[in-house]
Amino acid sequence: MKALVIIDMQIEMQHRIEAGRDCVNADAPIRIATLAGAFRQQGLPVIHVRHRDGNPKSPLHADSVGYSPMPCAEAIEGEAVFVKQTSSAFASTDLAAHLQNEGITELVVTGAVAGFCVNSTVRSGADLGFNMTVVRDAVIGFDLPAAGQTAQVIFDVTMAHLEADFALLVDASAVMAE
Repeated sequence: MKALVIIDMQIEMQHRIEAGRDCVNADAPIRIATLAGAFRQQGLPVIHVRHRDGNPKSPLHADSVGYSPMPCAEAIEGEAVFVKQTSSAFASTDLAAHLQNEGITELVVTGAVAGFCVNSTVRSGADLGFNMTVVRDAVIGFDLPAAGQTAQVIFDVTMAHLEADFALLVDASAVMAE
């Protein structure tokens, strides 16, 4: 069985976009909401992953407004929500055990941020034997100003690495056509 995984689509991502941060796929939330609706309509699981930072000054601290899920990532009753404190959704949660218990072998991954949590989750999932698909136009990427790297460069390199050895890359339209 396959499931949609929505990674770290929290209000902080919207704040970054609204602040004008260099970004790839600022419209990903629309695609994610559409994909979530399609999976729900087909009776397929939608799994939510949220990042929680222990630093009270972090925009992803549980008490921060940035921690809340974006509307596209609101869980409905019965959907699994995993809260992680690491980059990979597998490293600090029971996600792998949940997937195995539910008979889920294929993950369709969306969310934020391409070069960080999406990247490490996809690689970990592949290493654990899950069939990984990344919906490239439903993944947000940001720049690394301190490193002088644009969002597009980071996104393109990350997607190339994932496609080379860890995941199938598709656009949302391809997932919707299934």
